[in-house]
Amino acid sequence: MAFEDDLLQDAQEDARIIEFIHTYLPQDLKDNFSDDDLQYFLDVLAEYYADLSEGAGANEEEVDIDVEAVALHLTNQARKEKMGNFSADDVRWVVEGELEYWDRMESGEL
Repeated sequence: MAFEDDLLQDAQEDARIIEFIHTYLPQDLKDNFSDDDLQYFLDVLAEYYADLSEGAGANEEEVDIDVEAVALHLTNQARKEKMGNFSADDVRWVVEGELEYWDRMESGEL
């Protein structure tokens, strides 16, 4: 039952992040990303961050995030997996929104 609870909590957290990103996006980009698009990008981001953490080693406490590189990775993955043809400039807002969500969570604003 704990595994199912973890899945439910993850899904609820993703829904909050997606809602936050939708409000974070500039008005002219809001219609460019569906909830499914954002969920896809969150999944790819999680894999990307896991790979970064593994590459940094156990002694690293914090990994520097190159937003431009992450956005480019996400657009390339989306294209490769036939999820859509997104602009790296647009996807940068998604990456920044996700990072901002966690910053605000950490600071207690959310």
